[in-house]
Amino acid sequence: MESGFFDSILALVVRTSTDLPPDVRTAMKAAMAAEASGTQSAQALSIIAQNVDQAAEGEGAICQDTGMPTFEVKAPVGANQIVMRTQIREAVAEATRRGKLRPNSVDSITGENSGTNLGPGTPIVHFEQWERDDIEVRLILKGGGCENMNAQYSLPLELPGLGRADRTLEGVRTCILHAVWQAQGKGCAPGAVGVCVGGDRTSGYVQAKEQLFRTLDDVNPDRRLADLEASIMGEINRLGIGTMGFGGRTSLIGCKIGVLNRLPASFFVSVAYDCWAFRRLGVVLDGRTGAIRQWLYRDPATPVAAMADQAGFPRTGREVALQTPLTEAQVRTLRVGDVVLVTGRMYTGRDAVHAHLMKHAPPVDLSGSVLYHCGPVVSKAGDRWTVTAAGPTTSIREEPYQADIIRRYGVRAVIGKGGMGAKTLAALKDAGAVYLNAIGGAAQFYARTIDRVDGVSLLEFGTPEAMWHLQVTEFPAIVTMDAHGNSLHKDIEEKSAAELAALGTPAR
Repeated sequence: MESGFFDSILALVVRTSTDLPPDVRTAMKAAMAAEASGTQSAQALSIIAQNVDQAAEGEGAICQDTGMPTFEVKAPVGANQIVMRTQIREAVAEATRRGKLRPNSVDSITGENSGTNLGPGTPIVHFEQWERDDIEVRLILKGGGCENMNAQYSLPLELPGLGRADRTLEGVRTCILHAVWQAQGKGCAPGAVGVCVGGDRTSGYVQAKEQLFRTLDDVNPDRRLADLEASIMGEINRLGIGTMGFGGRTSLIGCKIGVLNRLPASFFVSVAYDCWAFRRLGVVLDGRTGAIRQWLYRDPATPVAAMADQAGFPRTGREVALQTPLTEAQVRTLRVGDVVLVTGRMYTGRDAVHAHLMKHAPPVDLSGSVLYHCGPVVSKAGDRWTVTAAGPTTSIREEPYQADIIRRYGVRAVIGKGGMGAKTLAALKDAGAVYLNAIGGAAQFYARTIDRVDGVSLLEFGTPEAMWHLQVTEFPAIVTMDAHGNSLHKDIEEKSAAELAALGTPAR
């Protein structure tokens, strides 16, 4: 069975990374239909739709953050789980070598990237025996940006703007509302949540993530939970968070709730937040040969309808063309809401690069530069590097460093997703710089704006964390924090907070 099982798992990994499941496509199409034409959320959804199609057609990663592979395996009694685990690990390493997964397994002590997605704790594999002869394997790829938006609440507690959450389903409702609200654009809205009521701290998070294996259109068999799931969807989509936190009509595409028994002293509500790039598939395998007998969540015999017409970025004629390097005068003409098309050199830099620049001079001249919060998927042929996936990462992680780097080195534009905080906003105003929000998860779309890789610095940090020198043409992004002290992220957060408070907590 070994070679057949390996081939099947490799096919599962590749398909999960590159092809959004039909139920998620349907939900995203509904979000596109609900959004008013010409809005920032509508533009973002257009890019997302094109990206989904491009990923499937080119078998490229939908999002450059291919996440932590989590496998749920149901195996016959007597099946050799040691062999299956070994084959799963080898398939993950092979998918990484082929560029279908980004190397994401990092030593927590040394910071060294294994380069293979293998290491202590990665990938995650959960086995369960069942009294059937075949094997079922389900896989979810959940990226770090949305993983950071997970939340766990211990009831009773007070939540700002929502009041007291007691040990009731109303208290559970309050926690879910709060968790989705605080994710804003950092979790690449519109997202989905898996929720567990009860359990302990560990089992609660596991069960919450397992809820994400449910299809978005299923109905909870527990009528109380089905009603709660439906009400949460309606309430959250009235908050006005919208796609990428730009404001809009769809903030959540799914809410799935499960329950575990708990200790008398504990009442946990665990929330697993997933982004619009909701990568989850499964297969049923022949228990003897390991060959795929059936795909779960998708029917290969049914053609997949395109999400978009591939006409490119939807332009209004009001876009601002920017050629790097940028000047302070150029940047100070920009205002929140402007759509820009960046052409020229930009540099990637995320967690390791920012920490490095706080202690060391940059390896390149950053004066007038564009710094892109991105950990791309790259491939190498001979001496030539190619970027195959290149969407933005969540910017708020760089908040402790960004203001100093802007002021010290003359960075004029920062590109990322989800916005940044007050310290960075003050530096943008003082130094004359802007924050540009790219569309999270749109890794294939943005890779197509990259003409070439001109070089790489700090490769010792691993390919996701290195500083890549990219030449781009008309890279689209939206000004969401300008050099005049304005922040769309702050505005949307405040407006949605008022809507959240208006929902309140029903009388008990």
